[in-house]
Amino acid sequence: MLLDIKGDALDDGPGIRSVVFFKGCPLSCAWCQNPESRRSTPELAFDIAACIAGCTSCLENCPKHALDRRNPDFVDRSECDVCFACVGVCPSAALSRIGRPVSLDDLMRTLRRDKPFYDTSGGGVTFSGGEPTLHMKFLGRLAAACRAEGIHTLLETCGQFRWERFERNVLPHIDMIYYDLKVLDSDAHREFCGVANDRILENFARLARLSLAGEFELLARVPLVPGITATEGNVLAIGRFLLAHGIDRVRLLDYNPTWVDKMTKLGASNDFARQAPARTWLAKEVATTMRAKLGEHGVTAL
Repeated sequence: MLLDIKGDALDDGPGIRSVVFFKGCPLSCAWCQNPESRRSTPELAFDIAACIAGCTSCLENCPKHALDRRNPDFVDRSECDVCFACVGVCPSAALSRIGRPVSLDDLMRTLRRDKPFYDTSGGGVTFSGGEPTLHMKFLGRLAAACRAEGIHTLLETCGQFRWERFERNVLPHIDMIYYDLKVLDSDAHREFCGVANDRILENFARLARLSLAGEFELLARVPLVPGITATEGNVLAIGRFLLAHGIDRVRLLDYNPTWVDKMTKLGASNDFARQAPARTWLAKEVATTMRAKLGEHGVTAL
């Protein structure tokens, strides 16, 4: 199940890239930047700003009568069976389908169109999400197909996967990995991301050894989330972990609060989303300070 395919991307790896966003994730990070990608099944989104006042097309075509303007969320998620009958008749695209199945052949036809841009810019295809490794066999076949046509492959992952399946199905076809490390303390990771991070750290250690042997490129990334990951204690703990495994570079990702509006469109929320820090951009000086602190300890922060 795919969320989207984004072409002409410049921020998800080297060169000009196409980004394949998979749907579904084993984590439940409080600040998830793509909350529409967390579930592995299709979802209905509603954008109140795009809704046309007085229009009744969707109301008349919902077989479950799950839409009601008196409902603050408009969609009664307990009644909606995601048939998407409303999407087809909505004239302003205020109602939209999130997630769709796609075949490998159709996907490769789409990606192949941009190969001249990959070749001239040193780009390629990035597998993102959600978490691509939830779809291990399909991901492996897709990555192998890309490599067979000389297309550079990059995987963005949270690291919560079974190593044996990953090593067998996916790793042989990957040129580069962006690996997200969020919270080093296991209890805090469980609190903010839904699971302990033992497997994530173990998988990173394995990948670090292989990367240092020259099998692929590996870059750790840390999202700087106000009050959660963007603390000196957490960032330096991750720095020490990286150095212990021979890695001296990390990319710090600036916090983006736009996910809160995405949650609203899905009729969802959480405790963090209701707090003021969740709705504000991280101060630039915080990232600057974190980069300086890491540098003092021998880690280059990009």
